[in-house]
Amino acid sequence: MPVPLRGEWALLSVKGTRVNSADRTLPGSEVSCSGAVGESALRQHQAPEPNGSTKGSAVEKHEPMFNLQGAVLAVLGAMVAVQVIRMALPEAADSWLTLALAFIPARYSGYASLLPGGEIASITSFVTHTLVHGDWVHLGFNAAWLVAFGGAVANRVGTVRFLLLFAFCAIIGAATFLVFNIGLLAPMVGASGAISGLMGATMRFLFTAVDGNGLAALREDPRSARLMPLAETLRDKRVVLVTAVFLLANILAILGLGSMGYSGIAWEAHIGGYFAGLLAFGFFDAPQTEDSSGERILH
Repeated sequence: MPVPLRGEWALLSVKGTRVNSADRTLPGSEVSCSGAVGESALRQHQAPEPNGSTKGSAVEKHEPMFNLQGAVLAVLGAMVAVQVIRMALPEAADSWLTLALAFIPARYSGYASLLPGGEIASITSFVTHTLVHGDWVHLGFNAAWLVAFGGAVANRVGTVRFLLLFAFCAIIGAATFLVFNIGLLAPMVGASGAISGLMGATMRFLFTAVDGNGLAALREDPRSARLMPLAETLRDKRVVLVTAVFLLANILAILGLGSMGYSGIAWEAHIGGYFAGLLAFGFFDAPQTEDSSGERILH
């Protein structure tokens, strides 16, 4: 799924843009492009008294299917905004912007000053590559996975911690890609390295929620789920199984299975991001509560 580079900069895509995409490497059937954001609806029914007054009100609360935190919507909005801007730009400007935001390993092999974005992009592209996508399909798949895993994490840790975790996983994913692709001129784009990190982070409290109050707790009171200590996480058979399936899917992408010819999937960023979230989530987690009453629990 190459980024449509046009004009002189298209020469950089020697082997094809490495797409950091969740659509081929993240396992499971959860990819359902649903970004609906529901809000709780409160209905009050008042029964008139014989004297014309009203007596109390019964409140019926409907939980939303998706309860997306503002940080998730902000990241989604930024991705969509970049895609829209690229569509509106002339060919040469589109190619320049794409390469300036993309992560290109050759920047760190003496080519930084020759590439769009210059030396500054050598720093910023560790994060800005998450905002660029090959096309709307690529963006749609990553958006679906961001809603699936980002929503649970953001509702648990809040805006600032979520954005820091997202950036951290993006940086580690890009660094992992760099280690395996020193000097590569092809740009790497897409948010799924960071999103893979959110998936790894979810493993630290998903199954404790299932064992406790059930999956509904992730929506109603996500901080009530116990943070699974790292040692316990690495021994939990369910976490090990999910991790094994995730790695297998990326291995298949390396072999090009499910794609024609050169896959262009940035499996390195996926694996690096996933383990960054899995291993480091404890540093980003928020104080937990026993229930919505706000009583704190220390782990």
